[in-house]
Amino acid sequence: MANLEKTTPYSESSFATEPTKWTKFWRVSILYQLIRFFVLNLKIMRIVVGGHS
Repeated sequence: MANLEKTTPYSESSFATEPTKWTKFWRVSILYQLIRFFVLNLKIMRIVVGGHS
């Protein structure tokens, strides 16, 4: 029989992993957020303009 490990509800191992330092850095980086904002807006504009032609 396979050794099945069960997690205890609300224990530390049942929650998601903690993000790395780089992940935290990119989440709070204003420059990165600004670039991603404009990229997302350009994608939305392509969809909107394409639908109106």
